[in-house]
Amino acid sequence: MGTPVRSSINSPAQLFNAVVFQLSNSPAGLWNLCSPTPQHPLFQRSFASANSHSNPKKADRAEEKGPISSASSDASGLKSSSSSSSSGTSTHQSSIPPDWEENPDLNISSFKQLPSSTFGYNQHMIINDEFKEALRQILWQFRAPIRYAFAYGSGVFPQTASGSKSTSTVHPHASTAISSVQGSQGKMIDFIFGVSYTQHWHSLNLQQHRDHYSAIGSLGSSLVSRVQDQYGAGVYFNPYVTVNGVLIKYGVVNLDTLCRDLSEWDTLYLAGRLHKPVKILRDDPRVRLANQINLISAVRTALLLLPPNFTEQELYGTIAGLSYLGDPRMALPAENPDKVANIVKYQLPNFRRLYAPLIENLPNVAFHDSRCSNSDWIDDPDTNATIAQDMDPKKRGNMVRRLPRSFRSKLYYRYQSKFQIPQKEFDQMLEESNDQDPKRVKKQQGGPFDQKVASDRREDLMKEVKRAIKSTVQWASATQSLKGILTTGISRSVRYVREKIAKYREGKRKEREK
Repeated sequence: MGTPVRSSINSPAQLFNAVVFQLSNSPAGLWNLCSPTPQHPLFQRSFASANSHSNPKKADRAEEKGPISSASSDASGLKSSSSSSSSGTSTHQSSIPPDWEENPDLNISSFKQLPSSTFGYNQHMIINDEFKEALRQILWQFRAPIRYAFAYGSGVFPQTASGSKSTSTVHPHASTAISSVQGSQGKMIDFIFGVSYTQHWHSLNLQQHRDHYSAIGSLGSSLVSRVQDQYGAGVYFNPYVTVNGVLIKYGVVNLDTLCRDLSEWDTLYLAGRLHKPVKILRDDPRVRLANQINLISAVRTALLLLPPNFTEQELYGTIAGLSYLGDPRMALPAENPDKVANIVKYQLPNFRRLYAPLIENLPNVAFHDSRCSNSDWIDDPDTNATIAQDMDPKKRGNMVRRLPRSFRSKLYYRYQSKFQIPQKEFDQMLEESNDQDPKRVKKQQGGPFDQKVASDRREDLMKEVKRAIKSTVQWASATQSLKGILTTGISRSVRYVREKIAKYREGKRKEREK
């Protein structure tokens, strides 16, 4: 059982998050909540929807070990009174330390070392219990140790209407739990495995699952690990393999590589996947902390691209589309052109669970919609709430300053060229904004340069931010795709391309029918 939630709950978002966590451990965990009472309608609805939870492997408790939390506040004060009064949601600040971002320790080894007992709570999505157990059973077919794992994509979270039909059945012998969730739309299920020691992991996995690898596996785990770590985005994919009668694709990544991308955005390859709802099956404290940085960074980047007033779907669509900017698949007939819109449309409540707590705790953005005062708005897929942000240059400058380090450097260099800042002056500015020295504990306050960037014409700022994203994504995504031909093999690569082209044509067909 996870740690009981003892802090007060003063908003629908906080209540929902508390219920989510307790349900994901056990329905009995609901009684650990001291506020509100079990008669609360949100309580009753979530309790009724849960099935009894049993877990044959104690190690799987790591999935929800230690509840989760919200984000932080920018170093720019609390939300204005005018903002909070016009919003239907509570602006109650969580008990999370407001300065958790100032000097995060990504070397932690225990959930107790996270900034609060409920830190990262928003990252865990609710799915059918039997389906979740079936996914976990797939993990237990690997003897090589998996420290962190999540399932993602349309095989887990639908991207089409539930009534859509498919004539293909991809799973040789799927369990009843998987068949009942996917229905006639049998789809390959995608996983990411985070591991501590790349070569050791592949050595064990090659002994057990040699058939998962292409011919490169014959050259040994040393070469496999070098190909994984030194090329592309640091991920090694084995697609179209059958485990427990289910067709899956799994990518292997070193935990250090994963945490670096989440916290610094050096490739946005895995960070972008975690911008969308995923089902975490095994959790790790380092990754949870790094991913919370990733999620709050996605919100800030999207806010720089959006006008003063916008809708939830516009926000989540902007976030979901960040990692597709510069992705070569989107420029070729190899991906559904409506992919981002479909992800948001059919997963709106899950996006809300992921990001509403972060929005609630940021000082310069708030929900401005009376529907958000309803206790069931979190679950309502038909609600597209309006959101407003403060365009004050100082607050937006703080957002620029708090962007992930690698990505922020790219944006800085673009504006150095635009503003024609001398190199010496620019180097001094970068040194002053250095946040890599653990001995330097300083507020990440936006300086004059950050405020000047944030004050740029909205059209120009959008262009520069998107160019910085593209320069982050393009090379890693392109080289990862080329690496896939080597690691996947010719026949599987051809199959993959054919399926992507089919999705593209299907998307175009639906577009013409609109």
